[in-house]
Amino acid sequence: MKAIRTRGGLSVRIDPRTAVVVTVLVLAAITASVVLIGTGDFEIPAADVIRTLLGNGDAGQEFIVNDLRLPRVLVGLLVGAALGLGGALFQSIARNPLGSPDVLGLGQGSTAGALIMIVVFQGSAVQVAGGALVGGLVTGIAIYLLAWKRGVHGYRLVLVGIGVSAFLTAINGYLLTKADFVDAARSVVWMTGSLNGRDWEQVWPLLVLCAVLVPTVLVHGRPLRMLEMGDDVANALGIRVERTRFVLLIASVLLTAAATAAAGPVSFVALTAPQLARRLTRSPGPNLMPAMFMGATLLIVADWASQRAFGADQLPVGVVTGVLGGVYLLWLLVTQRKAGRI
Repeated sequence: MKAIRTRGGLSVRIDPRTAVVVTVLVLAAITASVVLIGTGDFEIPAADVIRTLLGNGDAGQEFIVNDLRLPRVLVGLLVGAALGLGGALFQSIARNPLGSPDVLGLGQGSTAGALIMIVVFQGSAVQVAGGALVGGLVTGIAIYLLAWKRGVHGYRLVLVGIGVSAFLTAINGYLLTKADFVDAARSVVWMTGSLNGRDWEQVWPLLVLCAVLVPTVLVHGRPLRMLEMGDDVANALGIRVERTRFVLLIASVLLTAAATAAAGPVSFVALTAPQLARRLTRSPGPNLMPAMFMGATLLIVADWASQRAFGADQLPVGVVTGVLGGVYLLWLLVTQRKAGRI
């Protein structure tokens, strides 16, 4: 760990290995994005993609890259980053590798909000996204309040989240049974999690939200590390425990709900990205930036695989992340059991 002091007296601690991991992940995300933009029925070489992004492509390439494919890739990057960062926050606050939005029911809450807009109100795409955002936020606040007992503790948060998730899963199943054929088909497509058809209307709200929340979360990085050592230690070090925990939980809920509103409930990215980032950095801290860029890279690579790895049968990206994440979850449960943690 190296400390860098600025002229203004601000001291920043940088772990060289973490810095290398973040740099590699950023380069991997950029490379995968360029490859994905060039992928499709009309193949575009990577050099032409870069030239077009810099404003030097021909009219046809400008239309395909900037209007059709770039928004989808940007949504994928932002959704993956939001899920990775939100998952890192939840796992750090809960001090449990299973404490991710997937397990705690936030995805189910966002799904319930979206299904209500689809099935009950026959809402537009914008209204469905708004319903998903509100549903995730209400679910997050409900979990926090139900888990409160002179403070919020990790295992209680996880257990309450699992119970809320089961309840919301039943509600979502009920809504599907009451939907007509068209609304049911639309609901199932949304529930799978997909980047198909995403355009600039999904990019800008998610970009603005991330621009506000990411700096807020990073500023709370040091208090979050203190929280991982326990509430008593954090209090002794001058950290306002419950205020910090509440702010970070709300930020995580908003990040997860916004990502779900933009692309549907893309499963397991929030669970796997923080753990993979931690194994690469070998750092015991929350690994916020590595988790964020790991999530972005994972989702873009999964989207490429969903388009190219299965021949003519293109899959929604949520199917790919669900398969990979399910395998990873089984492995994580086995390793945690062998270590005596569950």
